[in-house]
Amino acid sequence: MKKMRLRYAGACRLCGASLPAGTEAIYESETKTVRCLECATETPETTPDLERLGDVSLSAVSGVAGSSARREYERRKAKDEEKLREKWGPFGGIAVTLSDERQSTKSWDRGAIGEERLGARLDALAADGLAVLHDRRIPGSKANIDHIAITPSGIWVIDAKRYKGRPELKVEGGIFRPRVEKLLVGRRDCTKLVDGVLKQIDVVRDLIGDVPVTGALCFVEADWPLIGGAFSTHGIHVLWPKRLAKVLVEEPAGDVDVARMRETVASRFKPA
Repeated sequence: MKKMRLRYAGACRLCGASLPAGTEAIYESETKTVRCLECATETPETTPDLERLGDVSLSAVSGVAGSSARREYERRKAKDEEKLREKWGPFGGIAVTLSDERQSTKSWDRGAIGEERLGARLDALAADGLAVLHDRRIPGSKANIDHIAITPSGIWVIDAKRYKGRPELKVEGGIFRPRVEKLLVGRRDCTKLVDGVLKQIDVVRDLIGDVPVTGALCFVEADWPLIGGAFSTHGIHVLWPKRLAKVLVEEPAGDVDVARMRETVASRFKPA
């Protein structure tokens, strides 16, 4: 990490505060993200219950948020640059410098940043007796679960999205026609995202057993209103990082052994 003056506007990966160009901030080379100076010295504490694994680092157990998306972005970026160098020969370096990233490549970087920022906020909840696993591979599949949070009340399956626009619930029918719920983000129909989280919940239930499992779609940097905005559809919570953290911390007390459940979930869902 190093302190620097930003050439371009950004946002703190921990608190989400806007950082205008020219602002001094802390740059983290590993995740290619920045922290505001207020968050620079913050380090989440870990409760005694969550220290059973001895000298094994928290990141080795919990995983690194956005790591598989970050790797895919780097792979695609390198492949795109290689093609440009092959096409332009001795002018390849100039072509790489002047060319814009392909949208399909850039989307992986955007997704990784969203997962990293949400992951940092969730990691800060360890002091509240919660445990979080990041970027977990679904057994027998190339797909992954962005974040799994374990609370005394149960397990949360969390999908992070960094979309532009305002998330809204659109309801059609209901009296003479079947009720249909659609998730819209701006003008985009994103209902398939809800279906994806429901499938992830089913996988977790099948592999973990009789533990309450809840799903959430967390939109990072979406156009949320100043008051309200969170909703649920088909039992899936749709909300923003700060609201999600509040919901997790304020869950009613339950009888789930958080540390033991974390080990169980980690053994079933390996890092992606």
